[in-house]
Amino acid sequence: MTPSQRSAPRRTAERLAIIGGGNIGLALARGLTAAGLFAPRSITITRRQAHLLQEAGREGYQVQKDNHDAVRGARVVVVAVQPQQLVPVLDEIAGDLTAGRHVLISLVSGVTIAELRRYLGDRVPIVRAMPNTAIAIRESMTCLSSDSRSAGALTSAARLFDGVGRTLVIPEELMTPATALCACGVAFFLRAIRAASQGGIEIGFHPEDALLLAAQTARGAAALLLEAHGHPESEIDRVTTPRGCTIAGLNRMEHEGFSSALIKGITTSAEKAATLYDEG
Repeated sequence: MTPSQRSAPRRTAERLAIIGGGNIGLALARGLTAAGLFAPRSITITRRQAHLLQEAGREGYQVQKDNHDAVRGARVVVVAVQPQQLVPVLDEIAGDLTAGRHVLISLVSGVTIAELRRYLGDRVPIVRAMPNTAIAIRESMTCLSSDSRSAGALTSAARLFDGVGRTLVIPEELMTPATALCACGVAFFLRAIRAASQGGIEIGFHPEDALLLAAQTARGAAALLLEAHGHPESEIDRVTTPRGCTIAGLNRMEHEGFSSALIKGITTSAEKAATLYDEG
């Protein structure tokens, strides 16, 4: 189902604070407003270098440096900073989080709920979320997890992220692998599309046409799985014939290590994601 085919969600009257207006924080803000869940003026985005948020300010978002003010004025607080920036941010906002009012959603890779509670205690529900940058166009795959004290907040977070793509609630120990497969995965699939378009150029298409053909073909392939709930090999079987050109190309790609390279890239990213917080 495309974003335009989804029923329009009801806009919430809540205010949202996004602590960390980098790529994913801005993508989240734009996705939520595109989904009709929030008006831009209901979202406050903070960044230490607030001048880098000027464009978002022109779009109607509240942009500022003051994390205290942003948290106090919101009910849902999304922390979207780099792992090495997390501890100073938690130290800064911990006193502003109020029991019975706030919900904290962490998008920070590699940081467990138990580690977050070391700084925040048990006052507020905590949900971990791992979306990807396709959230800006309401096509994110977002994985969610919480502890037993935050079950209600997990349900609310799922409703929130369902408006900007698809969600899956997973055990917390799978959140770091989800970072590699879903968040890093956007780059992996884009690189595959770029490679396909380069192959298209080599066999005679103009670059713009080759990219269109590759991207739309990739979109169609994904839709076949998502809409029909099929398996990749079943769909592959539909387009391969004995001694045909598809099987010849597939076998050559496997000979060159296509599948093993992609698998190794995902596992390497997962290993790296597990160390980001410790490195900070």
